[in-house]
Amino acid sequence: MLNFDRALNDDRLLKAMTGLSASEFNKLTGSFGQELQNEAWIRYETGVKLGGRERKPGGGRIGNLESDAEKLFFTLFYFKCYPTFDILGFVFDLNRSNANRNTHKLTLALEKALGRETTLPKRKIRTVEELFAIFPDVRDLFIDGTERPIQRPKDNEKQKENYSGKKKMHTRKNIIISDKKRRIGYLSPTMEGKKHDYRMFKDEFPPPYGIFTRSVVSWMDLGFLGVEKDYTDAVVMMSKKKPKGKELTDDAKAWNRIVSGFRILVEHAIGGVKRFRIVSDKFRNKKEEFDDKVMLISCGLWNYHLKHC
Repeated sequence: MLNFDRALNDDRLLKAMTGLSASEFNKLTGSFGQELQNEAWIRYETGVKLGGRERKPGGGRIGNLESDAEKLFFTLFYFKCYPTFDILGFVFDLNRSNANRNTHKLTLALEKALGRETTLPKRKIRTVEELFAIFPDVRDLFIDGTERPIQRPKDNEKQKENYSGKKKMHTRKNIIISDKKRRIGYLSPTMEGKKHDYRMFKDEFPPPYGIFTRSVVSWMDLGFLGVEKDYTDAVVMMSKKKPKGKELTDDAKAWNRIVSGFRILVEHAIGGVKRFRIVSDKFRNKKEEFDDKVMLISCGLWNYHLKHC
């Protein structure tokens, strides 16, 4: 097994392997350990009720991942570096099957720990009131789509649904909403790569009102062209589209530079999430809806970093 103590005492190395600094890692270990303890007692109580268990949590053989910190390190290492289960098992002295089982079990605990830290983005916004609860006192919101490559599906229908004409590969997509501080407050459900950004947005926030209000400016790219026409209360800042067969005027180019200068904040937010290679490398996992879960957790880890950095 790798030298865990060495990584924990080297801030640069720990960031490279987990995406978090030593202080951030240590703070998260407390919440993570509490969730592991809660899950262990739930399994125990369920086993007792079913009549198939007598031993309390903590008894039995000690696994290779002994402490809460080692289990958190194992999970974050998988998210940050995204090795195959063969390599993950080799690094932590586990067989491939145990590496797989531990990953899925500990990922659930990590999600709950980030929920305890209140850094997970919301998955649904129904009203303007809910929007302001997520983004209090906000005056500018930054909305963008992001996509991640996946392995080519074997099923012909899934191939068509997940093929992104823009990226020329099979992908999965999400819409995110962030603020000026690059905190991601909303993450849409994960959708097929074929779906256009604006179609995804309209599915989540049906016109004509959606979540727009005159008191908030929404910064979007040309992938959301038509939003002002469909949403009556939208105040949108968007780049000018180049006319067919013509060039943009100098004023239009100057405007586009201004918009790009503000919109770079949402690109930085997406870039922060994609520090975790599980959401930037080609996604290999086959478990149902795991692609959605890892994006949610990666956003939560980014928000956690912003909260404690």
